[in-house]
Amino acid sequence: MNSKVQSLKAFLSSAGRLALVEVAGTKGSTPREKGAFMLVSPTAIFGTIGGGQLEYMAIDKARQMLPSSKGRRARIEVDEICATLDIPLGPEIGQCCGGRVEVLIRIVDKGLEAEMIQAAEAEEAHLPHVYIFGGGHVGQALASAVALLPVHGVVIETRAEALEGMPETVETRLTPMPEAEVRKAPPGTAFAILTHDHALDFLIVAEALKRDDAAYVGMIGSKTKKATFRNWFLKSADGTEMEFARLVSPIGGDAVKDKRPPVIAALAAAEIMTAVVVHNAASEAGYEVQRHKAIAR
Repeated sequence: MNSKVQSLKAFLSSAGRLALVEVAGTKGSTPREKGAFMLVSPTAIFGTIGGGQLEYMAIDKARQMLPSSKGRRARIEVDEICATLDIPLGPEIGQCCGGRVEVLIRIVDKGLEAEMIQAAEAEEAHLPHVYIFGGGHVGQALASAVALLPVHGVVIETRAEALEGMPETVETRLTPMPEAEVRKAPPGTAFAILTHDHALDFLIVAEALKRDDAAYVGMIGSKTKKATFRNWFLKSADGTEMEFARLVSPIGGDAVKDKRPPVIAALAAAEIMTAVVVHNAASEAGYEVQRHKAIAR
């Protein structure tokens, strides 16, 4: 598995001269939030602060500031290792967001490089988890979609060949008992169940629905499959109607009548990401309430 932190480290070690471009402040409507960043070298970039003319201006300024190949910084008005741009997102730069962005640009040294890696590792450690059970056509497509998102994706399979060709940034697990992985998952995990075996799907979904801390439980299938699962879940798996009500099936909804794997995956990825964000927001709000109650005591 090639994590996003590893990708950052690889870019830092291979790019040579670098400038860090970071959104330091925002007002009104802006493409990205405070803290968004990109790295700029003479020939490449890593990350984004939102694109458009805002980004082009920041890249141009950063490259002006980069040390030359002879070790001398390019001279603009003064030699710079740090600069701030205050950019209105209006017609004058060809954008219509209407907000304002303060961009901080710094030459990357060893100290700043270490800070960036530490921050990236801390962020990665707190990424929400998305468990995809099944590496078939839809599982492969969903793994590719999840690989682009700020989550820790995990594909779980009973068949080794089904794990071949997964994206580098997605973890893979081969196990004869995938339902056991549900019990070990971190709080707030999203579970997407789409194996090659309906009976196995049912076992995994039943375990996932017992997790009242799950952000999402979704199963691929038809209305008939969902009804069959409900009957089994209530009669044979000691499930309750309240638990069953949390099941999302079919994943991705049924508004779009298109069963091609990439389409199902795109719809499911959006559905999962929405559920994860809502769950995390609710968890953070609950934590703040408890913290304030504790302080009040």
